Amino acid sequence: MPDSPYQIDVSVATQYLPEQSQVEQHRFAFAYTVTITNNGQLAAKLLSRHWLITDGEGRVQEVRGAGVVGEQPLIAPGHSHTYTSGTVMTTRVGTMQGSYQMIAEDGTSFDAQIAPFRLAVPGSLH
Repeated sequence: MPDSPYQIDVSVATQYLPEQSQVEQHRFAFAYTVTITNNGQLAAKLLSRHWLITDGEGRVQEVRGAGVVGEQPLIAPGHSHTYTSGTVMTTRVGTMQGSYQMIAEDGTSFDAQIAPFRLAVPGSLH
């Protein structure tokens, strides 16, 4: 049995999209696939998202919005929700982090933290 009724774990896989990037214009496109796993005891609905996207020069873009890719999934205990989205940056390397605002079936609101992850054009990091 999980330790907490409210335990959402988030994992992310990233991919550089060369076909959608315009290197000469400093536009670097990335996809990220997020898996949100409910390791808690109660079903929880994802209400909204909050992202901090930091480019390689330290510029931060803040993004808030309802749901993820137009959905507000209800995730049962022991189940996951996976989606893919994307972002464009002006540098070859950057990071994203943030949180999902959740509500459990008992009415308790809580945040699921998204640990920082790196977006990088292959070969950009030594």
